Amino acid sequence: MNFASIVLIVDDDPIGRENVGVLLDPLALTLLFAEDGQKALEKAFQVYPDLVLLDVMMPGMDGFEVCRRLRANPKTADIPIIMLTALEDRESRLRGIEAGADDFITKPFDGVELRARVRTITRLNRYRRLLAERAKFEYVVEQADVGYLLINDEDEIAFANPQARLYLNLPESDHRPVKQNFLELVRATYNCEPAEAWQNWPRSPAGVVRYLVRPETKQAAAFWLKVVTLRSLPLSPEATQMISLIDVTEQMRTQRNIWTFHSAVDHKLRTPTTFIVGAMEMLKNDLDDDEKHALLNLFSKGIYRLQQALEDVLQYVDMPARPGVGAGFSLADLPSLTAKIGDDLDIPAVTVDISDQALALRLPLTSLAVERIIWELMENAKKFHPQHTPVVEWVVTAVDDNHVLIQISDNGRTLSPDQLTQIWAPYYQAEKYFTGQMAGMGLGLSLVANLVWSVGGRCQVLNRDDGPGVRVELYLPAHK
Repeated sequence: MNFASIVLIVDDDPIGRENVGVLLDPLALTLLFAEDGQKALEKAFQVYPDLVLLDVMMPGMDGFEVCRRLRANPKTADIPIIMLTALEDRESRLRGIEAGADDFITKPFDGVELRARVRTITRLNRYRRLLAERAKFEYVVEQADVGYLLINDEDEIAFANPQARLYLNLPESDHRPVKQNFLELVRATYNCEPAEAWQNWPRSPAGVVRYLVRPETKQAAAFWLKVVTLRSLPLSPEATQMISLIDVTEQMRTQRNIWTFHSAVDHKLRTPTTFIVGAMEMLKNDLDDDEKHALLNLFSKGIYRLQQALEDVLQYVDMPARPGVGAGFSLADLPSLTAKIGDDLDIPAVTVDISDQALALRLPLTSLAVERIIWELMENAKKFHPQHTPVVEWVVTAVDDNHVLIQISDNGRTLSPDQLTQIWAPYYQAEKYFTGQMAGMGLGLSLVANLVWSVGGRCQVLNRDDGPGVRVELYLPAHK
């Protein structure tokens, strides 16, 4: 990128233009030339030079008129103008001042004087423009809906715009550095997810997605911030990283709703619709009255099942993660629900082991949310098993009276370190799933993470150390 100052030299005399260019050549400027007033205006409006060296005596539009027109346009009004003139009378200089000239140089030029004045003016103008651009940038940052932070090498916040201060519960800005450790500050309010992505903070390898999640409560829905490391900034000895905090709460909710709705439609409606279509085909055969009556009864039951399935599907729209006061999913119901989903997915080898202490606890999740978690984990185990016949083991233990650890192990594939790091990252381009272009482990695990993180839980995937396959660990809050 070229940061050289731009100087526009305007003179109707080719030799005059050449002489000025030769004298200024040592300054490493970008020199532009115009042979009359009209072309000078056109070039000035195109490039907005840092300085105009303007000859006074030109045919047609003289230098005074060019100067007046430049000053009359808001976009060029601040460009410094030095008039080049052979006139030394007081009246001509007064006309130049009235037209808006900043300085005068009398022909013939003194090369040292010309370079000194041009160097000083271009530097001052470039500095003025930088200050103006900085003021514009600061205004935009101050008014932005995105939070912006500058983080130094010690992970201290050197700058936070008003939106970032709102997200981080900081007092209103007095334009002094916050001097608080970023991670310590955010962990007082948010969970840093996925945990693996935050281990090397603030470094940000390609593809890493980081979130700050304020878990759902009885009074408020979950709140999500996407954390993006924009670039290293050599602005000062301290501020080295620029961070943006983007509110993606609505995106996460929409992603969860779309994926959950699609999954629900797929497995809730497939069975009753298949049953109804089969019954309709059988009605086409020659049947006696008793057979028709029996078949119509089955058909009626199928319609009823379809109606119930549709009602279930509609409940998934904007499905809350957290139940109402006093409710929640009883872990005592986990074996039966897991067995049912195993049957639906044709996975017969499913075992559930729940400790006595865990049996008395409830998860702060609706039954619909737990059903979606079980379905996605079981379907994922089947999908990525080499023969699609996994052995799935559920082990649930109470960590204390307020937390449980749910471990789900299969005997499928072992994952690479890169897959383990990226496995929970939400995948926003959901259309790729529907068009069959989805890569990796799919959207199911991101939905699980979405639900778990929303209620303040943690999740991780580990390769099994006793054989092939993976173990999913869900650390969830619980209550009696």
